[in-house]
Amino acid sequence: MPISARNQLTGTIEDIEIGQIQALIVVRVGDNLIESVITRRSVEQLALKKGDSVRVIVKSSAVMIQKD
Repeated sequence: MPISARNQLTGTIEDIEIGQIQALIVVRVGDNLIESVITRRSVEQLALKKGDSVRVIVKSSAVMIQKD
């Protein structure tokens, strides 16, 4: 499925916490963990499970940069 978002990161699902309506998905991208809250229905429709390879797509109006 083509998409216009340019900030796409490939990772692996580390954890899924499913609630009544929403789910917390934790994805490992390299040494980093990215968390996303999506609907429970989306988890079920995508048949997401721990260990799945997924793409994290970030669409944001504000991205901050910090230099260490």
